[in-house]
Amino acid sequence: MGKVAWGFTCSIDGFIAGPGHDMSWLSASEPHAEGTTQAMASKVGVIIAGREGYDAAKSQADERDEMTSEAYGGAWSGTEFILTHRPEELADDPSVIALNCSVTEAIARAQELAGDRDVQIISADIARQALEHDLIDELQVYVAPVFLGDGVRIFDVPGGRRVDWELVEIDEANRRSFGRTYRPKR
Repeated sequence: MGKVAWGFTCSIDGFIAGPGHDMSWLSASEPHAEGTTQAMASKVGVIIAGREGYDAAKSQADERDEMTSEAYGGAWSGTEFILTHRPEELADDPSVIALNCSVTEAIARAQELAGDRDVQIISADIARQALEHDLIDELQVYVAPVFLGDGVRIFDVPGGRRVDWELVEIDEANRRSFGRTYRPKR
């Protein structure tokens, strides 16, 4: 079975999206070394995303560039789950599977479908919920050299518990983007 990974690129000041889930700031990121995006995408069988990010991507489709209009800049193919309390509203989108269930059920279904490939969480809120149940196996972090000042925080849990991470790997090919992989200390 593959890993459950939470992966993102963030701003230096800790945001994974700007106000309104704006992703235009990603153009400030250092370009990845040749083959990096494809290698990351090839490991992922299922992506789990949230409804707010899905809605923002749809509404911003005309404004997004090649890298932000599709997962992994179009290098990925697989199944995308969208967790939502209103799955019937996404019934006409054959590119996603809309689920109204707990994060534990969504991850279990995603792992079954992904087989030996990874499940990638791309939502801060869903990742927070998965962490509450100790379901994250790996954290994949890249940093863009930009301050956003506002937007969607990586991790915002007032009164939440501390989560310690241990470094597993440094992406030597992408050192300027501070590519790091961690696993939770358990």
